[in-house]
Amino acid sequence: MATKKEAYLSLSAMLRAREPKLLSAERASRMLDAASFEDAAKLLTDCGYGDLSGCSAAEIEKALAERRNRIFTEMDAMAPDRGIVDLFRMKYDVHNAKTVLKAEATGQDPLRIMSASGRIAPQKLLEAYREERVSELPKLFGEALLHARETLARTENPQKADFELDKAYFAEMKQTADSVGGSFLKGYVSLLIDTANLRSAVRTLRMKKSADFLQEVLIPGGSVDPARIAAAADGEALAALFASDRLADAAALGAQAAAGGAQTAFERSCDNAVNRYLREAKLVSYGSEALVAYLAAVEGEITAVRMILTGRLAGIAPETIRERLRDLYA
Repeated sequence: MATKKEAYLSLSAMLRAREPKLLSAERASRMLDAASFEDAAKLLTDCGYGDLSGCSAAEIEKALAERRNRIFTEMDAMAPDRGIVDLFRMKYDVHNAKTVLKAEATGQDPLRIMSASGRIAPQKLLEAYREERVSELPKLFGEALLHARETLARTENPQKADFELDKAYFAEMKQTADSVGGSFLKGYVSLLIDTANLRSAVRTLRMKKSADFLQEVLIPGGSVDPARIAAAADGEALAALFASDRLADAAALGAQAAAGGAQTAFERSCDNAVNRYLREAKLVSYGSEALVAYLAAVEGEITAVRMILTGRLAGIAPETIRERLRDLYA
């Protein structure tokens, strides 16, 4: 009988063969250096995209969403552990939940801006919410949606409702990673939690909010205890907590941002730390690591394509776009 790792043998080989077609730093640079938006868009055909050279910003967004949905559906059918794909779908469920809550508060139709990339179809999610059938939704997510609704009604503070959903999102990711197993996936989720907490701490210090406020938004499950983060009195103390961590460079930049410096370099460093971790999957011949890294790489690629194409379409200087781009997996 094949082991769980061996079950990924053929899928890993297929994904390794696909990696050269992912958007690379060199291809992204060529898109930025292209003479026009149309020329930049045509370069994406090398990565398996259709011709986007005649698209508007809305059409670009639609094409990217369709690409993501197509890959998620394909991996759903092929992955030995569907939980890994679900883990990447979860953030779109949370986006949809926040959209539904805000639409109810403002009397708007949420469906037009809900994503089809989540585990739950937008119409089904909306009906379950309106008809109070959240028991049909994944347990942690459904409970958080109810709590967020109650919080919004009680406090009239959308931010507090968002905190409820964000905490449930990371809790469900951690639960899924523990269920699927594998140190790489667990490490990935832990690093995402650390990154979210570091960002929250820097924002709190910049806004001069209290430690009690920070404690409310911090998420358990990372490598650094939330209580220690909440106790950090300034950016330097915060940086010291992550000094021996994968986020050491980001935390040092975060100290500068917390003191009022620019946030762009800090935010980019946080994302690049996650990308460096994902690249470690390339050292593993086969296993769930290849799927985790591939799905994350697709998400990173879509973010970069959106940033480059919509930026070029809007006439933003290529160097300005380049400064905001994150490192790519390929």
